[in-house]
Amino acid sequence: MNQILEITPAELKARLESGEAVQMIDVREDEEVAAGMIPGAKHIPLGQIPDRLDEIEKTQETILICRSGYRSERACEYLTEMGYPSCVNLVGGMLAWT
Repeated sequence: MNQILEITPAELKARLESGEAVQMIDVREDEEVAAGMIPGAKHIPLGQIPDRLDEIEKTQETILICRSGYRSERACEYLTEMGYPSCVNLVGGMLAWT
C-alpha cells in the first residue's frame, strides 16, 4: 500500500492564511460538523464518498479531515485506489485543529 501523505494543522492553517485555495473534504458525520468545520471545507460523510466522487476534483490536491485522523486516512486510501493521486490526511484531525 502507498504511504498516505500528511499535513499538520499548522501547515494547513498557514496555507489557508496565505490565501491558497485548498480542496478540503470533511468526512465526519452530520452531528460532528454541527460543532464546527474548517472554513472552506466541503462536508461529505465517509460513507457517502463512493456515491459523491463527482464532487471531488480529481486533479487537485485533496486534504481529508475527520475528528482524529483515522477516518480521513481511510478516505485517503479509498480515494487513492479510485485514482485520486493527491490525497493528504490532516494529522490529528479536528482534535488537533483547535
